[in-house]
Amino acid sequence: MMRHLISAADLSRDDAVLILDTAEEMARVADRPIKKLPALRGRTVVNLFFEDSTRTRISFEAAEKRLSADVINFAAKGSSVSKGESLKDTAQTLEAMGVDAVVIRHGASGAPYRLATSGWIDAAVINAGDGTHQHPTQALLDAFTMRRRLVGPDEGLGKDLAGKRITLVGDVLHSRVARSNVDLLHTLGAEVTLVAPPTLVPVGVEQWPCEVSYDLDRVLAKSDAVMMLRVQRERMNAAFFPTEREYSRRYGLDGERMAKMPEHAIVMHPGPMVRGMEITAEVADSDRCTVVEQVANGVSIRMAVLYLLLGGNEPAVTPRPTGSEEK
Repeated sequence: MMRHLISAADLSRDDAVLILDTAEEMARVADRPIKKLPALRGRTVVNLFFEDSTRTRISFEAAEKRLSADVINFAAKGSSVSKGESLKDTAQTLEAMGVDAVVIRHGASGAPYRLATSGWIDAAVINAGDGTHQHPTQALLDAFTMRRRLVGPDEGLGKDLAGKRITLVGDVLHSRVARSNVDLLHTLGAEVTLVAPPTLVPVGVEQWPCEVSYDLDRVLAKSDAVMMLRVQRERMNAAFFPTEREYSRRYGLDGERMAKMPEHAIVMHPGPMVRGMEITAEVADSDRCTVVEQVANGVSIRMAVLYLLLGGNEPAVTPRPTGSEEK
């Protein structure tokens, strides 16, 4: 494994499969009465969040504590950052405290890369989302969810997503989740199609390893997984579509559209969902929707990433003795 996790594009196929397989071991820990491992005892991890977050921050914190790490939560609001302190000064403060890893979310694309390569801090850096650029652990937990549902928890060990057809629908322009998923799913051998209004497709998308369509109904019948993306109004500075009703009619997923998907196909969403716009309550609450699974799988994936970056090469979970060994 590398020293940092900055972008999903940095992962090779073997790196990605190793993380997914390690996460499968971590998921088994969640089924135990005591959900803790001593792997990172004595290590200090800082969650450095310059943007608001609920799922990602809590997911990382749960993962760190299950690995017995010491956790420091740092929110920009109410800190010296709100007084004008720079990223460099914040990093050097953390370095002086002797932290082992920094999980960073930042509104500026490239901030985690800058932190990892600047020499300001000698710690592993994990990107928890930077601007509209990357969100690698989200892509990994999405791929983990797809592999579990489409291949199987045990059958999927050591395997990628070769031949699977994945469709991402919605606000691709402002979505770091879309960029990360396209990179990782391509690495894992899946065929990816983006579906969005022309105004929400990024310039240069023809360079991405995927196809682009503007007609959702045409691609549903051949999709193994359909991921709905949230319309990110907080990043929009113009009118990208006429009305919410028009967007929902052309690019929203309802029960009628879900019925066009293959029986085994799943519906995904990185959250938070805007019910009634990109996805209806009927679809969001159906058995085919994996939103709650994605949250649970996020903890397993982040445990795997932290373990592999900080813990070493030993097996994450000690195998239980067989009957002959017990005798």
